[in-house]
Amino acid sequence: MLPIVSIVGQAKSGKTMLVEHLIGEFRERGYRVAVVKHTVEDFEMDRPGKDTWRYAEAGSDAVAISSPQKIALIKPQDNNDSIEGVLRLLGEDFDLVLVEGFHEAHVPKIEVHRSELKKGLRCAPKELKAIITDETLEVDRPQFSPDDISGIADFIKERIIGKRGDETVLFINGSPVTLNHFAKQIIANALLGMVSTLKGVAEVKSLEVAVRKKVA
Repeated sequence: MLPIVSIVGQAKSGKTMLVEHLIGEFRERGYRVAVVKHTVEDFEMDRPGKDTWRYAEAGSDAVAISSPQKIALIKPQDNNDSIEGVLRLLGEDFDLVLVEGFHEAHVPKIEVHRSELKKGLRCAPKELKAIITDETLEVDRPQFSPDDISGIADFIKERIIGKRGDETVLFINGSPVTLNHFAKQIIANALLGMVSTLKGVAEVKSLEVAVRKKVA
């Protein structure tokens, strides 16, 4: 899995602003950054009457629009609200993924806290890697000022990006399947062993395999 950190916190705590600052900081350091915004509400990217909207209304299971500059994908999902699924769509060509939200996901989290909101932390301290706060909290977690963007970026680089190791993820029917360490090793070793014998294959940095059964 790509190095990922979820920026969490109460509403209006400053999550979006922190993500914006971190994007700029990591871009200046030469990192390729992707951002995922999570919402529990439905949203619309297409406008009625547009070609892509018409295709979706006609029943297409997914609609993509592509130009020389960018590509957009509109794909309905049936409550398959997992960060693993989003990362699968993003691909591997990034050094870091910043997520706003996904409070329930089992990924590294950094919470933003503002004293003026008069609210406690949204996540349990044991779930957090660090806290961004404008006041000192009696919590046994690293704490940073909202203005210390460089320090926060250094922390993410050391504790999250620098900890990335080999990863094996299995999707069945589009949904991620939980694998224990032994199963991950068996699958990865088998696939890497087979492709390494193929003529013309250089060093394998990442490997994707798709198996699709014929529709009856």
